[in-house]
Amino acid sequence: MTEDDLENFKKKLLETMSFPSVYMYKFIVDADNRKIALLESFFGEDADIHTKASGHGKYISITAKEVVMHVDEIIAIYRKAAEVKGVMIL
Repeated sequence: MTEDDLENFKKKLLETMSFPSVYMYKFIVDADNRKIALLESFFGEDADIHTKASGHGKYISITAKEVVMHVDEIIAIYRKAAEVKGVMIL
């Protein structure tokens, strides 16, 4: 995601959400334990995180639900996730 993408996304979130709110993040990443652990580390201990392997086990989908107090918390997670090589942000 580019900075422009993130800014546009932030505007849409501000138009459609109220805070605090539960937000659901979705990612797809190679079945690499280091990448999975890194993505999971972006969330607090109260986050509800689920992983699911693809049919052949090559990829893992990660779904995380977490209470956020402000839109900037959501954007910060996406910025970190974008730095993980090979991650697909949904």
